[in-house]
Amino acid sequence: MSRGTKLTLELGASWDEGWKLEEEKASLKVTLLEPGEHRLVFQKEKRKGKVVTLVGPFSLSESDGQTTLSTLKKSLACGGAYKEGWMEFQGEIAPKVRENLEKLGFRFKKTI
Repeated sequence: MSRGTKLTLELGASWDEGWKLEEEKASLKVTLLEPGEHRLVFQKEKRKGKVVTLVGPFSLSESDGQTTLSTLKKSLACGGAYKEGWMEFQGEIAPKVRENLEKLGFRFKKTI
């Protein structure tokens, strides 16, 4: 096969009924919550020998999550990321993160 030509495979399938994946996506709408309505939890993981503190799940828009993360990273002087509704921070800094998030109005689940 030479470059620039597309390979077409027709196996006799009918596409008239369409995909059902779009219907499933419509039912998976994310509800956005105010900071006081969140019930956050902490998790600790080791990645490449380093400790990472995870906080979540957040129900924020992507832009709100990024701005909250950048505010926390500046106040904590650490690195981090916002992925799939969870904030990841470098190091074992759960007490500091909790203190700063409570100042922003977020709430946490009770720990036993």
